[in-house]
Amino acid sequence: MRFFSSITFSLILLAGVAHSDGHLTDVSFGTNWFAQAEHGGFYQSVADGTYAECGLNVTILPGGPQVNNRALMMAGEIQFHMGGDLLQAFNSVREGIPVVSVAAIFQKHPQVILAHPGKASSFEDLKNLELLIGDNGFFSFYQWMKAEYGFTDEQRQPYTFNPAPFLADMNKGMQGYLSSEPYVVEKEGGFVPEVFLIADAGYSTYATTIETLAATIAESPEVVQCFVDGSIKGWYNYLYNDRSEADKLIIQDNPQMTPDKIAYAIEKMLENGIVDSGDALTMGIGALTDEKVSDFYNKMVSSGVIEDDIDSTQAYNTSFVNNKVGMDLK
Repeated sequence: MRFFSSITFSLILLAGVAHSDGHLTDVSFGTNWFAQAEHGGFYQSVADGTYAECGLNVTILPGGPQVNNRALMMAGEIQFHMGGDLLQAFNSVREGIPVVSVAAIFQKHPQVILAHPGKASSFEDLKNLELLIGDNGFFSFYQWMKAEYGFTDEQRQPYTFNPAPFLADMNKGMQGYLSSEPYVVEKEGGFVPEVFLIADAGYSTYATTIETLAATIAESPEVVQCFVDGSIKGWYNYLYNDRSEADKLIIQDNPQMTPDKIAYAIEKMLENGIVDSGDALTMGIGALTDEKVSDFYNKMVSSGVIEDDIDSTQAYNTSFVNNKVGMDLK
């Protein structure tokens, strides 16, 4: 009973965005990890008042290994959550969980494979190396790598999120996050690794989605639209304009996220088109299309990652994006 009563209570709180007395509607957004530059657009719209302009007082709740903000949203405790990729969304449909992706901030997944300089000049060349891949990666993107490119189980070794084995062996490759492992390798290994973005090799999922409950969409679409539009504008301002106040908030929430790490992450996001590429170039940041979701779904079915028994259209809603919002801020 608590699940349904919490959702009902949450929707009552969300009834109406702007109030005649100027009061703002309180909403919470849970991220999926510690505060970092990859969350910058959301912090930007808190810092510069963009959310407030359309009637929302947004609180950002950082995630982490001991935090399950998605569960809090499903229980009605918070209104929005930062999703991972489309596999997570597909699994929600399979499990009958009423969570819907309403925007895709990252048009490309930031997952990368690293190699030592001179050991690989293309994604296909990685087949000549032993690859350090974690369990989650092995059961998701690595299955696609096997099906699409011919990688093998034998060349995969477990990755424990310790770069030491990679640094010690030039014949090893290693999975990583675009703004994390390459930075660590440069600092600890003293060299710039070869970096291959799996999105550029065809792994076509979105990432860093905005999720909310189907009930919130039905009962408070104006709140969803305000949050989505505010987030999109925040990302344009964070990437292309003055982000200093947002960075202060990020460091306040996560003191380990130093200015040099933030600068490195932003450089890599821009250089690789993580946020602003593909459909986002014509439809605006946050773009979400039937074609891209269908393409990734079919790839995951063909790779054996999921069974072809999911109505993928239930995993997302395009009503709140693709409207060129914020493009004038670029």
